[in-house]
Amino acid sequence: MKLTAWLQDRRTQKFRDVLSRWNGGDLSMMEAGELLGMSERHSGATATVTKRPGKVVDHRLGKISTRRVPAEAIEEMLELYRHRYLGWNVKHFHEHLLRDHDFSWGYTFISTQLHAAGLVERAKRRGAHRRKRERKPCEGMMLH
Repeated sequence: MKLTAWLQDRRTQKFRDVLSRWNGGDLSMMEAGELLGMSERHSGATATVTKRPGKVVDHRLGKISTRRVPAEAIEEMLELYRHRYLGWNVKHFHEHLLRDHDFSWGYTFISTQLHAAGLVERAKRRGAHRRKRERKPCEGMMLH
C-alpha cells in the first residue's frame, strides 16, 4: 500500500470517528474542527460535501499540482545553463533567467534543479570558527 493511500485511510478513519461523534451530539462543530485541524466552517462544509454513502473522499489526492513546472521548461533551463552559462553561480544564473529569458521561478527551485542535475556543487561546510562553544561553569569566566 502506498504511503498516500495509507495516510488517506487514516484521515478517513479519523474523519468518520469525529463525524459520528458530532452526529451523536458528543461534539460541537467547533470541537470537531479542532480535532480535524480545520476551522469550524470548513469542517461543516467537509461533512456535508464530501460525505458519500459509506465513503469520505479527499479529491486532492492523485492530482498533479496546477503550479507544477513543465518538464520541457526545466530541460530548457538546464540546457541554457549547460551551453551558455556553464560555470556561473546560481544567483547570477537566476538573475539572468528572470531578466533575459522570462522565467518566473524562484531561486530555490532553480538551485535545487541544478543540484539534482549535477551541474552545480553544494557549498562546503564552514569550519569550526563560528560554531557555538560550550558554556563555562561560572558566570563571567570569558569576560575580558
